Amino acid sequence: MLLFQINNERYAIASQQVVEVIPLVSLTTLPHTPEYFAGVFNYRGRIIPVIDLSQLMSGKRCCEHLSTRIILVNHWGRDTTHENLPQIMGLMAERVIETLQKSDVDLVDVDIQIDKPPYLGKMIVDEHGMIQCLHVEYLLSEVQQAYLLESV
Repeated sequence: MLLFQINNERYAIASQQVVEVIPLVSLTTLPHTPEYFAGVFNYRGRIIPVIDLSQLMSGKRCCEHLSTRIILVNHWGRDTTHENLPQIMGLMAERVIETLQKSDVDLVDVDIQIDKPPYLGKMIVDEHGMIQCLHVEYLLSEVQQAYLLESV
């Protein structure tokens, strides 16, 4: 799992979804896009949309630390059959400096359902506290996916 932080809280993305982790690059902003849409950039001839995870999840922009990175992930949307080629989406996050190897047995189900966003998955508990796992395919609603991912 790849670990990162949002507002000093730790989060994780399954490493199978990660294509590459790159330093911050210059992004081209697009007009009439939501606040959490950081922009697009050219990645090996493809236009990649970048989502600011901090802005999306907490309403506060990512700080530009030396450890702030763009995590390139495969995104199939909610089509779990993976018959189509995945799109690559960039996720901007802070303190992307650590990986963690955990099995599914180590993941704890959170039974709190108070307006829990669909992208929040199980949790990992370690000596430093809790780590919330994210489901990349549920970060954006179907409308947001159609608007942001299909148009670039």
